[in-house]
Amino acid sequence: MTTDGQGRAISRVPNRLDRRKARTRAALVAAAQRLVSEQGRADVSIQEITEAADVGFGSFYNHFTSKDELFDAAVALTLEEHGALLGSAVGDMEDPAEVFSAGVRLTGRLQRTHPQMARILVRTGTPYLTSEDGLAPQAMRDLQAAADSGRLDIDDPRTAVAMAGGALLGVLQLLETRPDLDAERVTDQLAARLLRMFGLTRAEAQEIATRPLPALPALPAHRPG
Repeated sequence: MTTDGQGRAISRVPNRLDRRKARTRAALVAAAQRLVSEQGRADVSIQEITEAADVGFGSFYNHFTSKDELFDAAVALTLEEHGALLGSAVGDMEDPAEVFSAGVRLTGRLQRTHPQMARILVRTGTPYLTSEDGLAPQAMRDLQAAADSGRLDIDDPRTAVAMAGGALLGVLQLLETRPDLDAERVTDQLAARLLRMFGLTRAEAQEIATRPLPALPALPAHRPG
């Protein structure tokens, strides 16, 4: 951001160099997402990342000071993308119990619809449950709304997120190791069980956990610069 002679901010239109830098950074983050989902953090070198991103090795340090900084950016983007996907899917739902259930069911289905995202969530593990991005804050809001309306019996939304999120991560891990399982059936069962834990009857929980779901859109492709 630049300023004029009177100190007022002037928006600067990105030039070709700015756009190239942005594309290179996006390529590095996308490559890190792929590699983390496949190998985890420890087994990936900067050389592997730059080769996967199809950028020069020296370009890495124009954007990140360390491999950990890049991995943090890759995980943060994944959580942001996950939160955006769920937000777009449940935006028209009015029942707080259905909103929560849909978030659980759609996240469980990521193992089949968005496998890279699911693997990153599994590898992120329990810190994901207290992240400021992704499902955790969204689930917190949804559960708080459900508690405020009396729709679900929840004493502490933060504890409820930990309980529900821990179960969800366990199911994602199960589906990762058991590709033969029916992800829709398993995650619908999980959603129904969680709704019952939060005070709904078996019949109502089952009905909510089997309502039609919107399809999650594909993520935009990241092209190297």
